[in-house]
Amino acid sequence: MSWLDPAGLYRPGATLVHRSPLWLRLGGLAALGVALVVLRGPWSALAVLATTVVLAAVARLPLRSTLRGLAPVLVTAVLVGAYQTWQRGWEVGVEVAADLVSLVLAATVVTVTTRADVLLDAVVRALRPLRRVGVDPDAVALAISLMLRTMPALADLAGQTRDAARARGLDRNPRALLIPLAIRTVGRAQTTGDALAARGIGDGAAARGGPGPTVAP
Repeated sequence: MSWLDPAGLYRPGATLVHRSPLWLRLGGLAALGVALVVLRGPWSALAVLATTVVLAAVARLPLRSTLRGLAPVLVTAVLVGAYQTWQRGWEVGVEVAADLVSLVLAATVVTVTTRADVLLDAVVRALRPLRRVGVDPDAVALAISLMLRTMPALADLAGQTRDAARARGLDRNPRALLIPLAIRTVGRAQTTGDALAARGIGDGAAARGGPGPTVAP
């Protein structure tokens, strides 16, 4: 499980969470966000966190990889909680830290139990009413899909750049890392843009009245 590859978080399963309707999972995530805003105090925040942990256990999220994926969030929660404790007291510190972990863990449960193509289809359906104000649901879904695919690709480019710099003995030289990475990133963006244009996806296709972008599963 890697936060650099959200599309790769999905794990097939037959748990109660996996079998639940998508609208229930997304609705529950939205309700959790509202509850974290409405409920106040450390004890309610800890109760919500405990509920989210139980939900993650029901969904059978692997403990080790889940903790590894949540490590940046946990560190952030500790730092923010410590700052809030110093500024406003331990009650606020505990509440803020618990709320942050609860929300991210709940979102992880939804992502782990739902295929990326199913989520994108749900985004398209939810945005269809906005066609009247000029929003293209397929274009939005395509943008999200490209973002999900680009994040691991950029991480791979960063690794290749770091290895190349290390081979030249320049692994501690920022210019040897940042400049090649920037060039490779721009090159990938240009390649992606050319591929989209070759398929008639973009402003040019819209101007010609051609078909909009489609999202592959």
